[in-house]
Amino acid sequence: MKITFCCTGTKPEPWLAGLRSALPGAEVTVWEAGAPAADHAVVWAPPQQFFDEQVKLKGVFNIGAGVDALLKLRLPPQATVVRLDDAGMSVQMAEYVCHAVIRHFREFDGYAADIQARTWSYRKPRERAEFPVGVMGLGVLGARVAQSLAQFDFPVVGWSRSAKELMGVRCFAGAAQFDDFLAATRILVNLLPLTPETRDIMRLETLSRLQSGAYVINVARGAHLVDDDLLALLASGHLAGAMLDVFRTEPLPLEHPFWREPKITITPHTSARTLRDESIAQIVGKVRALEAGHAIVGVVDPVRGY
Repeated sequence: MKITFCCTGTKPEPWLAGLRSALPGAEVTVWEAGAPAADHAVVWAPPQQFFDEQVKLKGVFNIGAGVDALLKLRLPPQATVVRLDDAGMSVQMAEYVCHAVIRHFREFDGYAADIQARTWSYRKPRERAEFPVGVMGLGVLGARVAQSLAQFDFPVVGWSRSAKELMGVRCFAGAAQFDDFLAATRILVNLLPLTPETRDIMRLETLSRLQSGAYVINVARGAHLVDDDLLALLASGHLAGAMLDVFRTEPLPLEHPFWREPKITITPHTSARTLRDESIAQIVGKVRALEAGHAIVGVVDPVRGY
């Protein structure tokens, strides 16, 4: 069995060592132009040339949860595209989002500004019932986030394409219930996959349906959010602020107005990073299952886009 590694911006040696240790009978190499055909590929942001040459792939393993960039390429029709369904990312995402929600709810950003100005301040405690959190996208990551928030006694609602049931979460589904979901939300968390249907989903029309004084947290993809619409709603006061980890262009250009907007907190796409050892273990298990003819989870549907 041959496995090829083609991950842009990723140091290959630790991945190769881990894969070789877990699959001692496999030939594991870094892809180079003109390389022999492989059975499986471990990829991140590969060039089109990679797939033009590797036409016999049985499995393509994307070392991240998002596959929108990968699906823009021409892929071998017989290849099974597989995304990581957790690999240590869900707990990181839950940490990030819970921090963002609590930071806003407890007004810690305001306290930080006061302390910087050497002001000893006090703010009246807020009621959790007045800050329902809405999670868009209830896959592995979204479900973990929603249920983690419920542990802090926030009212939590969730929205997904198809119907879901989660303990402690009031679930909405489909286009028919989307407006009701938005109306029930004061803190919006986006964890949707990026597809043609979800691109620009956070725009003036939809964000205006959130409760007054809403707060937006985007940890999915920058193309979900219309930047100018967010800025307009912050200026109008309908939105109280935002915490953004993803952007249409990364790194965020220095001239972008988000840098200068005090109501926006920026982090550099770090909400949930791929953990190598956990990822290798998951990939190896799925390679073995595919080789044995067994079904696996995490298979991407190119039509749906995730």
